Amino acid sequence: MRTRLISLFFAILIVNGITSCHSGSKNKNTKNKRPAVILSVEGYVVKPSLLEVTIQVSGTLLPFEETVLMPETIGRIVWINLPEGKLVNKGTVLVKLFDGELQAQLKKSQTQLQMAKQTEKRQSELLKVSGISQFDYDQTVFQVNSIKDDIDLLKVQIGKTELKAPFDGVIGLKNISVGAQATSSTALATIRMVNRLKLDFSVPEKYSREIIPGKLLTFTVEGDSAKYTAVVMATEGGIESDTRNLKVRAVVDHVSPALKPGAFATVELELGKHTDALLVPTQSIIPQARSKMLIVARDGKAEFITVSTGIRQAAFIEVLNGIYDGDTVVTTGIVFLKPKADLKFSKVIK
Repeated sequence: MRTRLISLFFAILIVNGITSCHSGSKNKNTKNKRPAVILSVEGYVVKPSLLEVTIQVSGTLLPFEETVLMPETIGRIVWINLPEGKLVNKGTVLVKLFDGELQAQLKKSQTQLQMAKQTEKRQSELLKVSGISQFDYDQTVFQVNSIKDDIDLLKVQIGKTELKAPFDGVIGLKNISVGAQATSSTALATIRMVNRLKLDFSVPEKYSREIIPGKLLTFTVEGDSAKYTAVVMATEGGIESDTRNLKVRAVVDHVSPALKPGAFATVELELGKHTDALLVPTQSIIPQARSKMLIVARDGKAEFITVSTGIRQAAFIEVLNGIYDGDTVVTTGIVFLKPKADLKFSKVIK
């Protein structure tokens, strides 16, 4: 009898263990089958749009011509005509160095030339009657020509004592006074051509093909709301390797008093229009190390797509490939989404 009771007790324990295991397995399977959480996000429906390709870059206004005035020779300054801030014409004498010694040598050479010409004239008459040899006459002619060369050289040296305006321009601040000793490295003043200006700026490499000579552009300067125009004159021969930019130079023909050389300019370039551009909100782009991605709703699930981008605006950016007209792009909650996650849109902008 005792043996039967013990057997019955163990049988009850085994049945209870099996029932508990079955119940635990059932609860575990129920837990695994809980419905996944569906995130609520916002979206944007992609459609072809008109995109005006306009970029803004920084530039600098420069004088069309600018030269630091320096004398060509050493000497003492005896006269100055450097009207600071005033316009001077090309060829105007601006500075005069002492040339008394050169003028004396010139006068002496001119006297010698006069005497040599008279001698040459008499010997020419003697040569006709064989009163002088051809050799002696040739020596006299050589002397006349040599004196003429000396006079030409002296005139060049005297010309170097006069510093003339190389072009029509405005004189800057003078750095010298009468009586000072000047050398060929002494900066006397700066002259700038201000009736025309140059505008230098750089554009990214991807826009370099759009920049051609003759292209019209607009720009503004600090403290002035007016828009000014310029025309592209030339571009650099190649792309700068360190910045991947193309250096461009434009000409400003219609100069306003508000435009000063050295001023900072904001250049606006119109590079054309795209009538069927696919634009997405800038916040929808997911930057990667070497690429960019978008999350697009496909069959109610999140699909991560690698894309290439083009023109960037303030709130939108052009997508060149990877998406199509009618696609819905996720614009919020993108950091919490995983591939193939179920999507629920709380708001969709069309």
